[in-house]
Amino acid sequence: MKSDKISEAVVRRLPVYLRYLNELHHREVPTVSSQELGQKLDLNPAQIRKDLAYFGDFGRKGIGYDVSYLIEKIRQILKLDQQINVVLVGAGNLGHALSNYNAFLKDNMKIVAVFDAHTSKVGSRINNLTVQPMEELTSTIQDHGIRIGIITVPDVEAQNVADRLVASGIEAILNFAPIILKAPPQIRIHTADFTTDLQSLAYYLDNGKEEVKDAATEMGH
Repeated sequence: MKSDKISEAVVRRLPVYLRYLNELHHREVPTVSSQELGQKLDLNPAQIRKDLAYFGDFGRKGIGYDVSYLIEKIRQILKLDQQINVVLVGAGNLGHALSNYNAFLKDNMKIVAVFDAHTSKVGSRINNLTVQPMEELTSTIQDHGIRIGIITVPDVEAQNVADRLVASGIEAILNFAPIILKAPPQIRIHTADFTTDLQSLAYYLDNGKEEVKDAATEMGH
């Protein structure tokens, strides 16, 4: 890696590149250029080259990128060449969905434990995992070397759950609760906020029509 100062935007694009590269590998495509990647992913080819150059020289002039090699390198960068154990707290509908999706994950990130504070859910089974009581959270995280936590509890419970995860040794959190969590600076938190995404998406509904209308008016002149 050429620099430790890698922006979040760059890191978030790497899984996008990896997903498409895996598609190419499945189709037995041996090489791909930054131009081809840019066209498919609707990104500037120069941006793609710059993103990858942060981590090394992976391309060959006039040939592009070796698909299999680049997949291997991006997986290493994202630490997907090692198993990363994940814990999920909140065995409601969303927790069930995420735990069941666990069976289809191809990478080495795996939900290995599910917890809930409600006794009615403790002991139930989700995708071969038994929902455990919160009292077992710390010991399970430490015994299984779990590094990432997923929070799918109501917002009023989310901060308390985050605190307990951090105290138990979790290094990063994916938060699905509609609340901004507080944590020490060394703990990475990403929030998946469906409401915000939907509301921001709604903004473009009428604006898209207006942009088309404005473009048509300009062409008329």
